Amino acid sequence: MTFPPELYEMLEAIARSKKVSVAWVVRDATERYVAEQWPLLGRPQ
Repeated sequence: MTFPPELYEMLEAIARSKKVSVAWVVRDATERYVAEQWPLLGRPQ
């Protein structure tokens, strides 16, 4: 997966501030997005 340079820089900054990896930030954001899209269903199976 690739991101535009500006977006990746923002992800790196968030990761540094939270002391986690960029992968963790992406995973966290993805989980939040899915939960928002399907709030009553939980995770799709």
